[in-house]
Amino acid sequence: MKSYYFQVASCCLATLAAPVLADTTNVTWKTEVVVAKEGAFCSDDPNCFNRYHPDIPAVVTASPGDFIIFETRDALDSDLTLDSNADDVAALDLSGVHPMTGPVAIEGAERGDVLAVTVVDIDPDQFGYTVIVPGFGFLRDEFTEPYFVGWKQSRTHAVSDAMPGIAIPYEAFTGSIGTMPGEPEVEDWLAREAQLAAVGGIALPPEPTGAHPAAICGAGGSQEQRCLRTVPPRENGGNMDVQQMQVGTTILIPCFVDGCNLFIGDVHYAQGDGEVSGTAIETGAVVTVTTEIRKGQGEFITTPQVEGGQQIKDIEPSAFHQTIGYPFKEPGSVPTYHTYLESEVIEDLPQLSEDLTLAARHALTQMIDHITRTYDLTREQAYVLASIAVDLRVGQVVDVPNYIITAVLNKDVFVDE
Repeated sequence: MKSYYFQVASCCLATLAAPVLADTTNVTWKTEVVVAKEGAFCSDDPNCFNRYHPDIPAVVTASPGDFIIFETRDALDSDLTLDSNADDVAALDLSGVHPMTGPVAIEGAERGDVLAVTVVDIDPDQFGYTVIVPGFGFLRDEFTEPYFVGWKQSRTHAVSDAMPGIAIPYEAFTGSIGTMPGEPEVEDWLAREAQLAAVGGIALPPEPTGAHPAAICGAGGSQEQRCLRTVPPRENGGNMDVQQMQVGTTILIPCFVDGCNLFIGDVHYAQGDGEVSGTAIETGAVVTVTTEIRKGQGEFITTPQVEGGQQIKDIEPSAFHQTIGYPFKEPGSVPTYHTYLESEVIEDLPQLSEDLTLAARHALTQMIDHITRTYDLTREQAYVLASIAVDLRVGQVVDVPNYIITAVLNKDVFVDE
């Protein structure tokens, strides 16, 4: 018996002494397709574009099920840093928003299909920012000066010297994700936006300045007057800024060209529903997704949809403060959102009927007042905080004339509460 144990012990010691040939890191199964970021700006990067047109070619092809890794740029394609200030915001060239990484053709996908894109991971840069840009944002008539907040980011929280006592939870999502439009879509969308602009509505026509790829969308490019801007979301997705598109969710996007030509950009480290200042916590990131083709589903799914599970609960606050907004206004004024309608009726009314936009403004301005009064923050700080930690939500759309929008402040962001 003694000899047996000696032999077993000798065997095991010999095994332990043997050189290690491999461990689990050497066992792989994923097929990864990397769309790398090259150069300092989108203009330097063959894998980057900031306009939509079907002539923009795919930079790579992936198969359904592949893990596609997008290295993305921040929404403004900026050179902002933690040391930036309001003057740097005022100097920004906004003709280059939003830089998108891609596009990536999906093998086997055709026009009329739907691309199901599952977000596997979002690894943010260490730095992000929230800004107020004059002339942009939901309260652009009230906040007319540039403002800058720089954020130090990790995979748990973002903090800023400009926002003491506040830590914003990591809840990253793709602010922009979509597929390339086809020729019919370009024609239809240009026409309807031109029609809106013709009556004074806000629409962004093609702009060759700062456009990439320059050979197609820039000045003198082959399609310089037919390349769509990336600011408005459309049927192909794009700049949707919907915070529920969290890691683990699946985004369904119609395909308008063969291959679908998927792109991603404009990652938000965190954002409130509404993104009211015009920016969330904007950042570059590495985004990993997988895809599945749903054949022929474009007949039924004509604009993006989202499938998910626990994610929508995970981003809910554990404590909140809520304001209630009605469609009220000051008599003698026309809300900035309605001026293009040139209605003689609106001006003298103290309220509008069934108007969610005005109700949202009412809820938001009350929330800004609450934040400044309760947390000793300036109005600019409160507006920034509302853009990243306040959710505008529809309360009801039946109790005429006063539809309700609520503004919900996530009190979890205050580290001392």
